Parts: sequence; structure tokens; C-alpha cells
Amino acid sequence: MTIFDRTTTLFSSSHERSHVLCAYALSPFPQGTSCYALVWEGHIGRFYHVDEAMNIKLLSNVMWGPGIRYAFAYGLLDPSFNLPAGSIRLSDAGKLMALAAFCESIPPTLEERRLVNDLLSRPEAIPHFSKEDFRSYSQYNCGVTSEAGKRLTRLISDAIFHKFLTIIRQHVKTRAPLLISGGCGLNCDWNSLLFETGLFSDIFVPPCANDSGSAIGTAADAQFCLTGSAKLKWSVYSGPSFVLDRREHEGFLCSPATASVVAKHLHAGAILGWAHGRAEIGPRALGHRSILASPLDRGMLERINRIKRREGFRPIAPVCREEEVAEHFTPSRPSPHMLFFQRVLNSHLPAITHVDGSARIQTLSQQQDPLLHEVLSEFRKISGFGVLCNTSLNFNGAGFINRSSDLARFARDVGLDGFIVENQLYLRDQHVTASQRDSL
Repeated sequence: MTIFDRTTTLFSSSHERSHVLCAYALSPFPQGTSCYALVWEGHIGRFYHVDEAMNIKLLSNVMWGPGIRYAFAYGLLDPSFNLPAGSIRLSDAGKLMALAAFCESIPPTLEERRLVNDLLSRPEAIPHFSKEDFRSYSQYNCGVTSEAGKRLTRLISDAIFHKFLTIIRQHVKTRAPLLISGGCGLNCDWNSLLFETGLFSDIFVPPCANDSGSAIGTAADAQFCLTGSAKLKWSVYSGPSFVLDRREHEGFLCSPATASVVAKHLHAGAILGWAHGRAEIGPRALGHRSILASPLDRGMLERINRIKRREGFRPIAPVCREEEVAEHFTPSRPSPHMLFFQRVLNSHLPAITHVDGSARIQTLSQQQDPLLHEVLSEFRKISGFGVLCNTSLNFNGAGFINRSSDLARFARDVGLDGFIVENQLYLRDQHVTASQRDSL
């Protein structure tokens, strides 16, 4: 076609195919590896097989709208949810995942069974729920942290997962790897449960499993069409570069940010922003746009949730040196992109331990991120643990912070004790003791 008087080739891939190609292109499996592929997100819930020649065959339309049904269940409980029919809040999916941990798997009451059946009804169509249609249920506006609310979040989470697992089992004929994509691929509970089934030889979830990976998938599809290659060389740190638009910030004192100095402040109770290099792709903070803190005090969880303006029931994830993960977590496999749940073995890490004893862990090797790995090593020398709280460095409801002026404003607005940029530590005036001030 012609664009601006220039003839060019226009390539388009469907949203669904772009999800599959993103996971395939970024996976560690060589091209030609036969794989299964699960795409589940707000609208799509389908299971595929990808053969050696990259032919993608649909095995089952499992359920349309799994993400919509999941998020709507949270809105049904929440009195503040008043969006029109057919609407959900995307952020509710992560909240429901956190809240489901407050209740073990349970048999439903008759009313709960009827409600779950209504939420999962007509799997062949994308749901267009109106909250008012559920007014007769006792769970309507009962409160997300009520006992009834916690029960429903567990029940709907289990019901959606088991619906998919039941159908997937029918179609898995060989023990091949599984690719997971779509926004539901960010559900660490479901990813871990799929891994534990033993149905698949391996499981890969890209860090940008949600729609943020669709552009990558379309590019991989175009590359496959034009060159025959569907694999990409990539780094999770391929987002925007950090912009140093200011080097001095009112209210902060600046000093060199050695790993030992940063570790000492964290051990003393400081909550620090951490930004260096290019940002992460996908929604998870993986050590380039992070808020770091000590995991040794349960009160740190409460402080961070206040800073993040999040509900108190939501957990904080840990980042752990890859070489010591077996000391603190099980299973001890690497998890560099924070996409699986692992059990916490150590009672000395309360700030990163969720109510059910789990953690959404990021493992970090020296090769992956030398700077943060060195901070973790220095923190271990002081505390005995190469583990830190790690949550995303962003304004509420916005993407990662990528400018030093925005970072300073964020630190002032939310009450961070300081932040680290380009090997410089900026501490709030009131956080610096007299002796430290003299050393600066």
C-alpha cells in the first residue's frame, strides 16, 4: 500500500495470534519445538497446539471472557463498584488474586454454587454483566474483606481454573511445553497450579503476557512471515531509558550510592526508590523501576501499601538472589519474571509472606542485574538474608516512572525516604542523621 507517497508492505496479525507469537518468540524453546499454547485474558479463553512447522491449531474454545468474569466477581462484592453493564476495572483482577489467598479451597453453599454458575454461564459468549442483575445474592456489596467476600474470591478462582484444566486435560496427548499468554498469565496462582499438574514438560510465561506483549507478538509474526524465523533475542529490560532531567532535588541530600550504603539504609528501615537503565517490559517491577525495603519487619508491608495507596490485604513481592532461593522458598526453581507462587520457608521474612504462606518471588542472578544483585549481597552480609521487598515504582494507576523530576515528586508525595538514580543516593533531609550529614 502507499503511505505518504511511499509504497510499503502492511502486515497485520490478529490480537489472539499476537499473544501466541509473543510467548513463542520469547520462550527458551527452539523453533520447531512442538508446544501447547493457552491464551486467556479479558475476552479470550482458548487452548491451542503449535506444531513443528509453526502451524497453530485450535484445540478448544474453553471459555470466552475468563478475565471479565474473574474481575467482575470482585466488583460484585465491592460497594464502590458502580460502572455500567459490561464494564469492569482491570485492577480488580490483581486484587482478587490477593484476596483469594485468605480462604482455603472450600465446598460451596447452595447459594454460592448458584452464583458461581451464573458467573460462568454461557461460556460460548463474552459476558455483558450488569451488577444489578445480581442484587438478590447475599454477596452483592457485602464487602471484599468480609467472610462471604473472601469465600467467593476463592470459589470463583478455583472454578475458572478447574474449568480450564478439565478441558485442557482432554486435549493434551504428548508431554510438550506449554506457552501461557494473555492477561490471566499474570495470575501466579494459576501458573503455579498448571506447573504442578505435571501435564507439561515445561511452562513459559512471558513477562509481558498481557496486552503489552501484543506488539512484540505482531512483530515476531511479521518476522516469521518475511524470514521464516519466529524467535527473538530479548531482554526483559527493553523499556524506555531513564531520563535525568534534573540532578539536584529540593529536600534531598545527594551522596554516592554504593551497594553497602544502600543496604545499610534499607536495613535501618528506609524505603527507597530504585531506578537505573532501561525499564522492564510488562507490568512487573523486576529491579529497574522498583521500590525496595527490608523484608524483616511485618510493619514494612503496611508502610509500603500506604505509600502505594493499595488495600492492606495485598502482598508485597520479594526479590531474592538466585543462588540462595532454596534457603527461603520452595520450589527452588528460578523465577526471574515474578510469575509463579512459591512457599516461604523462613519465618524471618514476614513483610513478603502472604497470609497463605506464599510469595510471588523474583529470583535475581548476578548476570541478570549486577547492581541490584550487589545490594542484595550487601544486605545479606548485614541481615543474613539476600532478600528485599520489591514493588513497582509508579504513580497509582500509571506506568513506571522514567524521569528524575517525576521520581523526586513521587518520593515527596508518597513519603519515600529517598531514591537511587545513576549511582547517586538522594535522601530526605529529615532521614539523614547529624553524623551522616557530616559525612556527606
